[in-house]
Amino acid sequence: MVHDSSDLEIPMKLQGKWSAMAMCWLFGLGTLLSWNIVSTIGDYFYELFPNYHPARVLTLVYLPFSLATISIFLYHQSRIDTRKRNITGYILFFASNFSLLVLDLATSGNGGIWKYIGMCILIAISGIADAHVQGGMIGDLALMCPEFIQSFVAGLAASGALTSILRLTTKAAFENVENGLRTGALVFLAISTLFEFLCIILYAFFFPNLPIVKYYRAKAAREGSKTVSSDLSAVGIQMEFDQHLLPSGQVENDAKPSKRLSIKQLFLENFDYTMDLFLICVVTLSIFPGFLYENTGSHQLGTWYPLVLVTTYNVSNLISRYIPLIQYLKLESRKGLVIFVLSRFLLIPAFYFTSKYGDQGWMIALVFILGSTTGYPTVCVMTLAPRIYKGPEKNALGNLLVLSLQSGILIGVALDWLWIIGNGNF
Repeated sequence: MVHDSSDLEIPMKLQGKWSAMAMCWLFGLGTLLSWNIVSTIGDYFYELFPNYHPARVLTLVYLPFSLATISIFLYHQSRIDTRKRNITGYILFFASNFSLLVLDLATSGNGGIWKYIGMCILIAISGIADAHVQGGMIGDLALMCPEFIQSFVAGLAASGALTSILRLTTKAAFENVENGLRTGALVFLAISTLFEFLCIILYAFFFPNLPIVKYYRAKAAREGSKTVSSDLSAVGIQMEFDQHLLPSGQVENDAKPSKRLSIKQLFLENFDYTMDLFLICVVTLSIFPGFLYENTGSHQLGTWYPLVLVTTYNVSNLISRYIPLIQYLKLESRKGLVIFVLSRFLLIPAFYFTSKYGDQGWMIALVFILGSTTGYPTVCVMTLAPRIYKGPEKNALGNLLVLSLQSGILIGVALDWLWIIGNGNF
């Protein structure tokens, strides 16, 4: 029995889709695990380094290295091997987390300036790893279906939610144990080290062998993408892979059959999307996590209060990233997204007055809104922006979006210092 190309394309494209989405979620989880460890075990860092503002300083160390690296990758993105880039990133994450664990064990949990400097160096390595993986994965998954990006971005938020919940669990379990705070932090570092190793194995050996991943990468190669050649070679696929499914020169219905756009042209066409991501992160990181640890005062929850706030943010951020899966709840209007993002600047005075005059219930509710309005528009932008382009442009735009996101995070963290100027703790 002879099948035409349309008969063969549907089962081929669907095969392995759910497995790929699950792996993308895990990859997202692994990508921000190091960042969320820094923000989630901040109570331990404040015990070791009470005068060094660790929540703010370590974040500010992490981001410039990440931003500089992603800028280099963006400039050379069309020639960089995505497979090697992502695997290198996960290896750096593994090495950084393992070294943090060894550093704490070697110093017997003591503080000191030299240990602080060592932590800063390892956090900087994590920032470099973030630029490898986050930009590489978004660029890689932009070549495929939007559900993969949504799963990856949801995994990024899940990292924060799971680490926060685990932090609350370890704090409760070790609160009355000698050095319980340190024990909980070491458990965190050990789990994250093992998880980064799992991400290396999954991305190197399992993800590229899924039929749906092979399909999209071969399609991207035919559209001119040079970043997937190593992935195709790793699974023994030539450029002519599934030629019978999608003849050379044919593009999807929503792709632009035009000459490849430059980075500048992509930026101009997607200026509103890049600014959306930039401003989302500026507002969020000007509040989270530094403000939540140092500027919310003392309340009935005591030492649990900042952990509850961080957990509330991470959980609401995760939940909101699944809302766009419901099609009629997904905000697709570019103008609507801009209005939504700009309205979030009202959160800054809201946090200021709530910290001065509100009780902990109002602050928890406000943090929930902060997390929800961070995750939802981020997923909308990440899934909408690349959909009209061909393979090479999708990869470039994915890296451009991550650069905008990282730039917003850096500016937001820098602005976060304004909360403590003049209060005697700077």
